[in-house]
Amino acid sequence: MKDIIVDDLQNTVDEYLLRHRSIMDIMTKIQESSARINRAVAKSVTECGCIRINASKQETPPDATLEEAHKYFKTHLEGQLCENCKEVIEAEIGNNIFYIIALCNVLGLNFYDILLKKHKELNTLGIFNML
Repeated sequence: MKDIIVDDLQNTVDEYLLRHRSIMDIMTKIQESSARINRAVAKSVTECGCIRINASKQETPPDATLEEAHKYFKTHLEGQLCENCKEVIEAEIGNNIFYIIALCNVLGLNFYDILLKKHKELNTLGIFNML
């Protein structure tokens, strides 16, 4: 059964996307919105300071299995997003999703079907999906 909310969202995006309806505009807006997400995360570190990045080489024991890898890999993040930074990043991710759905619309793709396909792929391939 299709998800009504996702289908409704896809229809709403189609209804409200006016100015940037060209495939070229949509592709560049996706790129721009991705950069805005990156910038918002960076500002959470450099301007607000609510999160910190403490990155180093990912280390795993030589005898660790692939299934155990998640125990050893780190996010390199310390702290938590404050409410303001969380709000900004959520808004930027929402904008990115808007343009991804707009791309689906102009290409005649169903966003919900893509989500289902990816979910099935992840469940089928498990950890080997992203190698």
